[in-house]
Amino acid sequence: MSWDYELTLIRPGEITQDDIGNQIPGDPVETVVLCKLQSVGRTEFYNAAVAGLRPEMVFVIHGYEYNYEQSVRFDGVLYRVIRTYATGFEELELTCERVAADG
Repeated sequence: MSWDYELTLIRPGEITQDDIGNQIPGDPVETVVLCKLQSVGRTEFYNAAVAGLRPEMVFVIHGYEYNYEQSVRFDGVLYRVIRTYATGFEELELTCERVAADG
């Protein structure tokens, strides 16, 4: 497998306050990294379905590039990270499910 794909890691922006104390979320911080793709295993898929999750993609990235982001974008589609798994010293698997579009 080679690192042929781009994955955008999305982290929420910092929260600031206005003059009267209302919290204002900042713009999300996006970081583009290279990744490999893997299939979701059959057992993992069905076990997750029991818990109400729908794993769809597994992205393999370098662990040092991951900063606990909970959202990623791949090929224009937004995904939520439902599980991380370190497969070795440098590689980290992100198991993700597609985020449903609003209305």
